[in-house]
Amino acid sequence: MRQTTDYHASRRITANIFKGSLGNLIEWYDWYVYSAFAVYFSSEFFPEGNMTVQLLNTAGIFAIGFLMRPLGSWVMGRYADRHGRRAALTLSVMIMALGSLVIACTPGYSSIGMLAPVILVLARLIQGISLGGEYGTSATYLSEMATSGRRGFYSSFQYVTLVSGQLVALGVQIILQQILNERQMASWGWRIPFAIGAIGALIVLWLRRSMDESEQYSEMHTETRKHAGTLKLLMKYPKAVLTVVGLTLGGTVAFYTYTTYLQKFMVNSVGIDKETVSWINFIALLVFVVLQPFAGMLSDRIGRKPLLISFGILGALLTVPIFVFMKQTPNPFIAFLLMMGGLVIVTGYTSINAIVKAELFPTEIRALGVGFPYSLTVAIFGGTTEFVALWLKNAGIESAFFYYVAGCIAISLITYFVMSESSKNSLIEKDFHKKNEAASS
Repeated sequence: MRQTTDYHASRRITANIFKGSLGNLIEWYDWYVYSAFAVYFSSEFFPEGNMTVQLLNTAGIFAIGFLMRPLGSWVMGRYADRHGRRAALTLSVMIMALGSLVIACTPGYSSIGMLAPVILVLARLIQGISLGGEYGTSATYLSEMATSGRRGFYSSFQYVTLVSGQLVALGVQIILQQILNERQMASWGWRIPFAIGAIGALIVLWLRRSMDESEQYSEMHTETRKHAGTLKLLMKYPKAVLTVVGLTLGGTVAFYTYTTYLQKFMVNSVGIDKETVSWINFIALLVFVVLQPFAGMLSDRIGRKPLLISFGILGALLTVPIFVFMKQTPNPFIAFLLMMGGLVIVTGYTSINAIVKAELFPTEIRALGVGFPYSLTVAIFGGTTEFVALWLKNAGIESAFFYYVAGCIAISLITYFVMSESSKNSLIEKDFHKKNEAASS
C-alpha cells in the first residue's frame, strides 16, 4: 500500500515538474528566437549598412529587454510569494505569448519607418517582464516540488528546459534554412518562429492551469502570506542577496557568452558560414542539456560548492585561450570542440545555480529572493554581454572582451570560496523537516 502511495506521489511530482519545465522551455524559446534570428531580421528593422552596426542595434534591444527583468522579477516574485507559484507561472507565460505575437506581426522599417524598431523595443520590454518573473518563480517551484536529497537533480531541469528552448529555436532555424533561401528568411521567414512561440505559449498556459501548488507554499499561514514577497522583508536577508549577486555575475556573463554571443562571433569574427554555425550550436547545446541532470545529481552527493569552484577556476583561466584559439583557427570542428569545452565549464554553474539560490531563502520570500537580485545582476551583466562584445569589436579591441568575461568569472570565484555549503544549511530542507516533525507529533 505504501509502495503504491509513493509511486503515485512520485508520478505526481514528475507531472508537475514536467508542466513547470515545459512552460520554462517555451518562455526561453520565445526569448532566444530573437537572438537566433537577429542575423536575418536586423536589416528588416534597421536601415541597410554595416552588418556589425545592425547586429549592435538588435543586441542593444536585446539588452533593453533584460532591463525589464528586475521589474518583472519584483512584480511576479511578490505575486508568487503572496498568491502562489502556479498563479505566477501561468501569468508569466501569457505575457510572453503576447510579446511574441507582436514581434511576429510588426511591419519592417521600409513600411512604417522608425515605428518598427519602437514596436520591437516595446515587445521586448513585455517579454523581459515575463522572463524576469519566470526565472525566480520557476526555480522556486522546481526546488520546492523536488524530493529531499534529489533537489539538485530536479532543479537542474530549469537549465535543461532553458537551453532546450534555445535548442528548439536553433532547430526551427535549421529547418527554415533548408526550406527557405537567404532572401526569403530576411524578408518574412524570420516571422514564423515568433508565431510558433506565441502558439506554444498558449498551449503551456492551458497545461499550467492543472499544476499543483507546492506544499511549502500551500502550508504557509494566511497571515504570513499577507506580508510575503516585499522588498522590506527581502532586506532582512542581506547576506543571501549579496551571495545571489556574487554567484550570478560570472555565471550569467559566461552563459550568455557561450550560448548566445558565440554564434555571432563564429559568423562575424571567425568567418564560418551561418548554416554551419547553426549546426555547431545545436549539437553543442544538445550535449550541454544532457550534462545538466548529471551535474545536478553530483551536487546532491558532494555538495554545491565544489561544482561552483570548478567553474570559477576553469572559466577564469581558460576563457581567453578558448576565444583566441577559435579566432585564429577558423575550422568548424575545432570551433565545436572549443565551444563544447566552454559549455562543460559553465555546467558547474548552470546545473545548480537555481537550487543554491532557493536554499538561501525561507518560503515567504523565496520567489522574490531568488528572482530579484538575480535579475538585477543579469540585466546589468548578462543582458549586456552581446552589446559589450560587439561594441568592443566595432571599436577594434575585440580581444578586450575575452578578458572581460574571464574577469567577471574570477570575481564570482571569490563568492564561491567564501559562501557556505547551501545544501547543508538549506532553508528548504529546514521547512521540510519542520513539516514532517509536526505531522509525526
